[in-house]
Amino acid sequence: MPTGAHTGAAGGAACGDLIRISLLLDSEDPINCISDAGFDASGCGATIAAGSAVVALLRNAPLLQAALIGPETIANELGGLTPGKRHAAELAADALHRALGCALRHEARLAPSCNRTLVAMSGGVDSAVAALLVSEAGEEAVAVTLELWSDPENDGESSCCSAQAVRGARSLAHELGMPHFSIDLRAEFRAGVVDPWLAAHAAGLTPNPCVRCNGSVRLDAMLDLAGRLGSQTLATGHYARIHRDEPALGPLLRMAVDPAKDQSYALTALSPASLQRLRFPLGELTKPEVRAIAERAELPVARRPDSQDLCFLAGTHRTDFLARHGRLGAHAGPIVDRDGRVLGEHRGAHTVTVGQRRGLGVGRGLDSSGEPLFVLGTDPLSNTVTVGPRTQLLTRTVSVRDVTLHRDGAVVDAIKVRYRGARLPCRLADPPAAGVHPASEVELIEPAERTAPGQIACLYAGDLIVGHGTIASPEAP
Repeated sequence: MPTGAHTGAAGGAACGDLIRISLLLDSEDPINCISDAGFDASGCGATIAAGSAVVALLRNAPLLQAALIGPETIANELGGLTPGKRHAAELAADALHRALGCALRHEARLAPSCNRTLVAMSGGVDSAVAALLVSEAGEEAVAVTLELWSDPENDGESSCCSAQAVRGARSLAHELGMPHFSIDLRAEFRAGVVDPWLAAHAAGLTPNPCVRCNGSVRLDAMLDLAGRLGSQTLATGHYARIHRDEPALGPLLRMAVDPAKDQSYALTALSPASLQRLRFPLGELTKPEVRAIAERAELPVARRPDSQDLCFLAGTHRTDFLARHGRLGAHAGPIVDRDGRVLGEHRGAHTVTVGQRRGLGVGRGLDSSGEPLFVLGTDPLSNTVTVGPRTQLLTRTVSVRDVTLHRDGAVVDAIKVRYRGARLPCRLADPPAAGVHPASEVELIEPAERTAPGQIACLYAGDLIVGHGTIASPEAP
């Protein structure tokens, strides 16, 4: 085991086998060769043999060549493994790629290459097709997958950032002939995304963690990795486009061609500097076209269903997650109307959101006039939920705090306040200039339902996102 090496481990209680791979990187070399490697292992003979095979494959190998090593490569180095011993090669590959990820984050620095593009791969069809399109364009594609969350209560198979997703994405990248790196960002994701999400719920807000993740954790980390790999460009499988109209002001996000799959809302917090280095190969395609490309290429994920949950909620209910990780358990409280009359009881103010109708448990969910009841507001301090008919939910103004404008506010003509919501025609009151502002009032052309405080507000000029902010808490209903 080389002194001062980067180390990765895999295995443990589930199978009884444990293996560690360590490697030394020559970061002064333009291709960052592995100057030395070692391993230690406990368990079956196949696991020990797999560790030895990895070391033989690693020594003097360039970093990108090492990133092509997977279970099949390891098994072949051993002359083949029976199905019952295949797990040894998989464990050795997991340990190797954790060591490579550590080396990439803390030491690696490849010589710049104008033809190299880093591709974010989640193991799904969208990122796989994005990687395929980059490769078919004649570029040197290198894949990366981030491990962001690990929870035994989650369904790791349906999450895009679990250890299972990392292994699946690596296998897919290797099938496409691409080096693959996996990076453990669980601590950063917990601190930068999950903890603020939990705190916001405790404060009676309904945040959008995907916007925070894309804007300040996940994509920024991958852009840094791209630079370390000698690439200035990161490609992802998002459905969005980039508009480059005024170089002095930086590029803007533009909605995707396929409105049903458009993901520009979730990317709104990206800075112009980050957008400058990003590419969205699927922005001009529809989902059926993407699946057709995957089928023609015989990708094994061509018909894989899209993930529907937040990545850290995969397979678990939001209320259960809040109780387990945020200590926000069931705390019954009154459901009242605007006159203070008690209509029923809820399980906790953090379990409902503004605009919600279903699941309130208020009789038949109707007021005295027979109109359906909606959540008008929540008060976490008094643990009270206020409800009323839809007419009381309508508003013509939206208060937005922490506003960032990439263009003059006078160009804003629409706002979107939900990921799958419609763009609402609007204008900014006393339009501010481009820049960062503590708050702004948005005047809607037609009344619309109020949305939950804490949600992200995207500000549009046509199909371009020219700014964003956070929905402010309204006055008490």
